[in-house]
Amino acid sequence: MYALYHLIALRGLRRGEACGLRWSDVDLKAGIVTVRWQITQLGWATDQGQPKSEAGERHVALDSETVKVLRAHRKEQRRKRLALGGDWVESDFVFTKDNGAMLHPAHVTDQFERLARQADLPPVRLHDLRHGAATLILAAGHDLKVVQETLGLSSITIAADTYTSVLPDLARQAAEDAAALIPLRR
Repeated sequence: MYALYHLIALRGLRRGEACGLRWSDVDLKAGIVTVRWQITQLGWATDQGQPKSEAGERHVALDSETVKVLRAHRKEQRRKRLALGGDWVESDFVFTKDNGAMLHPAHVTDQFERLARQADLPPVRLHDLRHGAATLILAAGHDLKVVQETLGLSSITIAADTYTSVLPDLARQAAEDAAALIPLRR
């Protein structure tokens, strides 16, 4: 599930959006995924539906490394499909069990927590990867509107309320960058 965690960490998809992503909504040539579906968990039962808000349905641009990761993932998935033959479950999901069947969102979280413990990481939740993606976007010099649109947040206020903790460092750097544009005479 490396490709799934990579996509969440760099592009900020929600767990359910990553689980619900279909190959028909992925354009690796253009470097874009379209978030149209999510798998939600209600107790243990799952439901496939549209994202929770109008802003949740969106196009998410991919960086070249994520495109490479997804291409490698697709190649491996095709290899498994050929190996299983008629036992393969045709689902069109990008991220699946080894037999092509839909991933349960809880399984994705459980495996992430297991991997984090094995790597001896400080306490980190799968959802923290989404927050990390927003922080990376801000640290790269992009504004809150880009964070809002990439993460599919319904308003820029939510982005501001959630991610203002990283803004002081960025504001100091912006002040230095702006001041550097003005030549000073001594």
